[in-house]
Amino acid sequence: MSARPRPPLKSIPSTTTDLRDAEQGARRTAVGAPKGVAEGVLSALRPDPPAGDGRYPVAWLSIVAPRGAVPTATSTCLCGRDRSVVGHGRVLALIDGHAAHRDLCPLRSSQEGKAAA
Repeated sequence: MSARPRPPLKSIPSTTTDLRDAEQGARRTAVGAPKGVAEGVLSALRPDPPAGDGRYPVAWLSIVAPRGAVPTATSTCLCGRDRSVVGHGRVLALIDGHAAHRDLCPLRSSQEGKAAA
């Protein structure tokens, strides 16, 4: 049994000896939306991004507790508080301390009610 011959994968065009410039296409004027853009579809760049409501993160609590390993936690606040602990009991205490810091932080506590009292 003999193998069948493989067909050629590409057809190689013959080379020409005629040297001339490529023909230029006709100029078209661009009117309207670019081709491929559907009507009514917002583009990726919107002129007026939505304004924020003035809130931003102030404090972060990060807990890492891999299975079978000792947990670690970090409590960070923009006011300067930066605490890191290692161990089950200390992580639980840091969680409580982070929650209590919410009421004590000068960046989070409201100054309006204190002046009236």
